[in-house]
Amino acid sequence: MFEAILLGIIQGLTEFLPISSSAHIRIAGEFMDKAQDPGARFTAITQIGTELAVLIFFRKDIAAIVRAWLRGLRKSNVLNLQEKQASRMGWLIIIGSIPIVVLGYFGRHFIENDLRSLWLIATVLIVFGVILGIADKFGSSQKTLATLTNKHGLYYGLAQAMALIPGVSRSGATIAMGRALGYSRESALRYSFLLAIPAVFGSGFYQLSQGLTEDVSTSVFSLSETVAATAIAFVVGYLIIAWLIKFVMTKSFMPFIIYRIGLGSTLLVLLATGVINS
Repeated sequence: MFEAILLGIIQGLTEFLPISSSAHIRIAGEFMDKAQDPGARFTAITQIGTELAVLIFFRKDIAAIVRAWLRGLRKSNVLNLQEKQASRMGWLIIIGSIPIVVLGYFGRHFIENDLRSLWLIATVLIVFGVILGIADKFGSSQKTLATLTNKHGLYYGLAQAMALIPGVSRSGATIAMGRALGYSRESALRYSFLLAIPAVFGSGFYQLSQGLTEDVSTSVFSLSETVAATAIAFVVGYLIIAWLIKFVMTKSFMPFIIYRIGLGSTLLVLLATGVINS
């Protein structure tokens, strides 16, 4: 239970930062008593906690989007300008969610079993850290979410789908795409939060249902331990959201880029010297 709670803290701390929560959960598992990968299922379920934090933090924005979207389905001609923008954001979230839903569902067995190598995670941490650095440095900040197009929404979705690979980072990939497309740091981050909601809840509840119906005797953590980790991730994740939004208004993503490259390089050294196994 102690280790599950510790992983819940790590999940909450790293889910929204562009440093990959799934990579940190995978790495941390190697240094615990069982020295074992907590698994894609544990990661997906604990992400429900952090996404609940998003729902609460952005509850007014989300409620406005849902109301406008539903109203637009019935009477789109009666929406005012603000409601039209909110309804459009609802459609953009749906469009952006398509890639990760399709790839996540049909490639779930490959993702759960073949993408958990620490060699791969270390390499991806470095490579996508460099990509984020380039996009953040050279990307303009002229565009806001009010100008987000369907094509750019799909591009965001393709970037989010890359996060199926541990080490990429859901927020890191979507932020890098947003910055490359010319959106401000705050706009890229805000859309990253909203876009993650359908994918994370879908994946998390699917894995939870599998955990309730399948034989999980070989799982590292019991269902009660996983639920405890999810609750901890919710609390920590909520605090991180508020801090991160303020941070990106005045700072670049460079500290996270340096951290990613440093962590990936350290992991490669530990693997090469046999301190940990892949």
